[in-house]
Amino acid sequence: MAKVPRVVVVGGGWGGCAAAAAARKAGAEVVLIERADMLLGTGLVGGIFRNNGRFTAAEEMLEMGADIFAVMDRCSIHTNVEFPGHKHASLYNVYKIEPAVREYLTNLGVQIMTNARVIDVAKEKDKIVCVVIEKHEPVHGDVFVDATGTSAVPANCTKYGNGCAMCILRCHSFGPRVSLTTRVGVEEWVGKKPDGGLGAMSGSCKLCKDSIDPSIVRELEEKGCALVPVPEQVREEEELLSMKACQQYALPEFIENLVLLDTGPVKLMTPFFPLEQLRKIPGMERARYEDPIAGGKGNSMRYFGFANCTPELQAIGPVDNLFCAGEKAGAMVGHTEAIVTGSLAGHNAVRKAIGEKLLRYPDELAVGDFVNHVIEEMKKEEGRQYKYTFSGSIYFKRMVQKNLYTTNVEEIKKRVHDANLKDIFNTKLV
Repeated sequence: MAKVPRVVVVGGGWGGCAAAAAARKAGAEVVLIERADMLLGTGLVGGIFRNNGRFTAAEEMLEMGADIFAVMDRCSIHTNVEFPGHKHASLYNVYKIEPAVREYLTNLGVQIMTNARVIDVAKEKDKIVCVVIEKHEPVHGDVFVDATGTSAVPANCTKYGNGCAMCILRCHSFGPRVSLTTRVGVEEWVGKKPDGGLGAMSGSCKLCKDSIDPSIVRELEEKGCALVPVPEQVREEEELLSMKACQQYALPEFIENLVLLDTGPVKLMTPFFPLEQLRKIPGMERARYEDPIAGGKGNSMRYFGFANCTPELQAIGPVDNLFCAGEKAGAMVGHTEAIVTGSLAGHNAVRKAIGEKLLRYPDELAVGDFVNHVIEEMKKEEGRQYKYTFSGSIYFKRMVQKNLYTTNVEEIKKRVHDANLKDIFNTKLV
């Protein structure tokens, strides 16, 4: 009987969780290693999915068997929400999502290690044989997935942002991330801003519900969204929006209003807002930040260290058994985007281990055009100036132009069926 391969996924954000699920469902033994005490990373304070082209992507992935989206759906507290530039969004409860994902992975049989910071790798010739973990024994594997992301290094927040704002990544408590691709010598690139600066600031904050006007809370809990006009004298500078990782929110409505979403706490759709100015806005006189705790000062900086990889998400470099998921694979913004890449990376890790041809998403699918296009753009210096997402900005425009965006679920199912990929992520390979 053939040996069951062991896949080691480093990084427990949405990309890492999706990779772990896909590898496990393909038949591998899977270990998921996360440096902090909870899974999901920035997904712990995110909450938005199914908005604009993310609806199409989610339905394609569900049809392919990536049922982690069903977990998100079950944790949604609002569906079909509209806010400026966005339609039919779902908002999951950020307090409920992590235990639900952890239970989902545990039930699949994924071994989860938290409070386990990977600090190095060990190689033999062109193979990684194990990862070295601070205060733990090394973890050996046959194939590895780097889902460590492109943030969680305090020095970057200090050098390129406004300093540590004490965000959900909690680097000072659990240590900064360590990139596997960096450790093994894979070529990496840094995202650039139009002004020549490096990286991008995370695009939203969380406010405590009890700290804002009850009438605003009622509107939020009824509709999922509320727009609070910003008086001219305290209106944020337009330059603030250019710092965001999520370029789809760089719209005038986000300057003229506070755009608030209900994800359990109140999601404030701006990278940061000086507290003294925020409290001058009617209804926000007692506002208090929940994440980042110093959200009046700044936010986390991201998009440092994309790895050179193939459209199959295999790292290109001196090792032959490493795959990339989430932001590690390129400037792909969002939970949906991380799950799309993570699922493919985890599935292909198993294919690599057993010597099968790697899967590539076809261009006829929205997820295929997205991954294949972004991977190509990452190899160009000008392509690294942008962020790519199904929900807006330059990729959503491409998606619409190519007739890949649709909310017709039957049409999406047919698309996946025609590509011979129905339930591919439910197919046991071992």
